[in-house]
Amino acid sequence: MKKSKLSESEWKILSLLWESEPMTITQITAALKPETDWSKSTVITLLGRMEEKNAIRYEQGKNARLYSSVLTREEAAVPETRSFLKRMYNGSLGLMLNSLVSQGDLSPEELTELSAIIENAEKSQCKPRKEE
Repeated sequence: MKKSKLSESEWKILSLLWESEPMTITQITAALKPETDWSKSTVITLLGRMEEKNAIRYEQGKNARLYSSVLTREEAAVPETRSFLKRMYNGSLGLMLNSLVSQGDLSPEELTELSAIIENAEKSQCKPRKEE
């Protein structure tokens, strides 16, 4: 993927594709219509931008193009998360977590999950040194 960020509208389309790809333009438009009220031409414009960003691809079906995601949710989220962290917390993950914890915004389940993530990260980064 290019360094281009995805817009909120592009995220809506990608999220839909991750749930039920491949989809045609008509299917995408119909699925998003209740939430967005986008026209078919709006969806076509967004899909074109997303193709340029290498976020999606299409294959020619029998009657219409079938669109699929190129990126996994995780691959798309990493640059967005880094950008958010840089903008909001000057790049400091610790500052963000401290803000959430000090405001009581994390549930006990989320704290347990966070502890497990940190523990797993520490285990994967701790490699035995060779003896000299």
